[in-house]
Amino acid sequence: MSRWSDEIEGLDPTRDYERIVFLLGTCEFAWDIEKALEFALFRTYAVPSISGLLSRTGAFRRDTRKRYDDTELLLSEISENGQDSARGRAALDRINEMHGHYRIPNADMLYVLTTFVVEPPRWLDRFGRRSMTRKERAAWTTYHRALGRRMGIEGIPEDFAAFDAYGRAYENAHFRYADSNAEIGEATRDLLLSFYLPGWLVPFGRPAVHAMCDPPLRAAMGFPSPPPWLQRLVTAGLGARATLLRWLPGRRRPRLITARKRPTYPGGYRISELGTFPKEPRSDPGRPAR
Repeated sequence: MSRWSDEIEGLDPTRDYERIVFLLGTCEFAWDIEKALEFALFRTYAVPSISGLLSRTGAFRRDTRKRYDDTELLLSEISENGQDSARGRAALDRINEMHGHYRIPNADMLYVLTTFVVEPPRWLDRFGRRSMTRKERAAWTTYHRALGRRMGIEGIPEDFAAFDAYGRAYENAHFRYADSNAEIGEATRDLLLSFYLPGWLVPFGRPAVHAMCDPPLRAAMGFPSPPPWLQRLVTAGLGARATLLRWLPGRRRPRLITARKRPTYPGGYRISELGTFPKEPRSDPGRPAR
């Protein structure tokens, strides 16, 4: 047990869910939850109505890295500072403002929220040094239910099992190939690989990403099926990492995504300037860069 999990054990998931989510995402499972949330967003691009909107706006295609950074920063401002904090409210306002420019079906919004709920626990079950506890999973779900309400999403499931059932039913009904899926999926896959590989090696890393995708996801993206040996190798490699982590000391201090240096924002960023702006952006002279 780490000092962070010890603290979580003393918290109430119905009252202290924001603190629990902060500890899970920045201390206890910092790398794993970041990767799981990347994969969660990646899954949503297998839905033609979602990838099609991103393709039509052109922002994702023009600057994939900035679009990725903006999404990660907005969500992290909320989770690291609190949904009712000044910065958390500003990030939520920016998200809602962006979504308000488009007619996005509630079902699509709910599916995206669902991936945020279910993918991190699934990832930890497969690749983490341990799974989320029942208390952690309850707090994780409660946090995202509160986030969904602030985003105006309707019909939010009551618990993790209901989120899981909704996500599976939605994917069965909506996962299908579209050119926009391939466009957005390929751009995202190559961006994520570029975090670890030089550009000339990215094509050689693509089969490893395909090996982590389930068959319906690969089919919807138009990705080729990797050889079985590669799937076993990727799974075994991540399993070996999980085993090693069980023997290593835990993180000593929080790993804040909002504090990370980024080439897209070398001088810091303003929350009000993150994301896309179909109309003229509003000025925000009073908020300091971060």
